[in-house]
Amino acid sequence: MSDDSLISVIVVNWNGLDLLDECLSSLARQTWQQTEFIVVDNGSTDGSRESIISWAERLPNAQTILLPYNSGFCKANNLAFEKARGEWIALLNSDAVAEPDWLAELIRYGDPSHRIGMLASKILFQSPSNVIDKAGHLIYWDGQNRGRGTMETDTGQYDKPEEILWPDACAALYHRKVFEETGGFDETFFAFGDDADLGLRARLLGWSAWYVPTAVVHHRHSASFGAYSPLKVMLVERNRLLLAIKNFSWPLLLQNPFWTMKRLWWNAYGVIRKKGAAARFVETNGWRQTLLNLGWSYLSALKLLPEAWRRRRIIQRTRRLSDRQMRQLFQRFQIDVRELTLKD
Repeated sequence: MSDDSLISVIVVNWNGLDLLDECLSSLARQTWQQTEFIVVDNGSTDGSRESIISWAERLPNAQTILLPYNSGFCKANNLAFEKARGEWIALLNSDAVAEPDWLAELIRYGDPSHRIGMLASKILFQSPSNVIDKAGHLIYWDGQNRGRGTMETDTGQYDKPEEILWPDACAALYHRKVFEETGGFDETFFAFGDDADLGLRARLLGWSAWYVPTAVVHHRHSASFGAYSPLKVMLVERNRLLLAIKNFSWPLLLQNPFWTMKRLWWNAYGVIRKKGAAARFVETNGWRQTLLNLGWSYLSALKLLPEAWRRRRIIQRTRRLSDRQMRQLFQRFQIDVRELTLKD
């Protein structure tokens, strides 16, 4: 990779004043010199807009996009991409802090001539700092997904650069053609599952993803929404269904209810045994809120179904990978239902 490739770094903020200084300071310390920074504020009311403006004024290669309302993660990134000039597009959550050589390490593995256009970071929790948040992603057969290595102590088990299914958009690098060919994030998702949808659409177009263990980021997980926020859980369940409708082959899509019922059964088992994220959610919000969440998720997905089908027709018509090739990818990067449901 040429050392004069411009990287456009995009940060989306929403009421993250307490997190911004560390995040933006880590970007200012990057060893990769050819960079520009675009910070999007999603209608914050906590004073972080003023902090963003002040930071951007101190750097000649920084600009801001100040939105009057919370447009969501997807639209904010798409708006920033329209202004980005870089051959490569880096995304960093405002609740994440990057090591100084983060960008330099990621771009080493990019190779658009061989369609390697998605690069994933080793994302560690900020505290405790030796616990893995994500080292790429794994997928379950109904479209639900989980970070590879999530909640494992980092003992070097993910220190090998290797192919993954897609990167987590908390801290990732994409070639701009990935955005151009896919059309960017699906704004109907608003937030959560958007990187999975983008990653699968890119995969269908023949792009591949690579995990870079030396590109390290420290993340305050769910700092914006909270780990067991009802809104977050509703969006996650709704969006995995939209993802499946758009991207899955017909055989796998027809099997979707079976795989979902199996996952929900294991979720219920986890609640009884007090294991897994579903158990934590019920403990925090109660059964009534849990059932309301599921109902909202499916009703909202039903409302968005016509648009999802329209997009499916485009995706399936332009895809380069066969059903067999996509199934092989799922088999390589699948997550066991018990790991998905019984681990926090």
